[in-house]
Amino acid sequence: MDVDLVVPMKHPREGKSRLRGAVEADRHPGLVLALAADTLAAVVSAGCVRRVLLVAADPAAVAELAELGVEIVTETAEKSLNAAFRHGEALLRADDPHAVVGALQADLPALRAGDLSAALAEAAGRRAFVADRQGTGTTLLLSAPGKPLDPRFGPGSSRKHAASGAVPLARQLPTLRSDVDTPEDLAHVRGLGVGKHTAARLGEPCAAPR
Repeated sequence: MDVDLVVPMKHPREGKSRLRGAVEADRHPGLVLALAADTLAAVVSAGCVRRVLLVAADPAAVAELAELGVEIVTETAEKSLNAAFRHGEALLRADDPHAVVGALQADLPALRAGDLSAALAEAAGRRAFVADRQGTGTTLLLSAPGKPLDPRFGPGSSRKHAASGAVPLARQLPTLRSDVDTPEDLAHVRGLGVGKHTAARLGEPCAAPR
């Protein structure tokens, strides 16, 4: 079953505030862009993904990501993570009311297409979510076909999504659970193997196979 994905993105200067200090200050925006680029590169290579809609605070600041094959739109006046997901969902459903729509975080630089495909297969048409490796956040939320996504991202989102009836997916999916918010998270994904954009920003000699 194919999925249309919504991915939100702040301005690279403002994104990933808890990651500041992992690289020099002037390199921080480039690292934020690289995390997103590797996430999106893995997503578009997954055969189960039909469309990817990047909902951006400033489309001009992330325009280079369009080269990966994603569509970029401007966020609404309500500048929140859940509002961005709802806006993207509405745009996708205008074209296909019966689609499976997914909400994906933009900070999964070790993501492998196989983990994303496995999550979609396990969801099997149910509204479902993937918790982060700490078990408290959410990296991916999937709607049932034609049904509301109902995103509840933010602190404790894993618990909130479960309480709202979404099914927690049980497979390991290590690269899909490993989002990057802190320097510790960055060290963790480097151990998994990041994509070429993040590797280049970190000065690493080789990237993980995608």
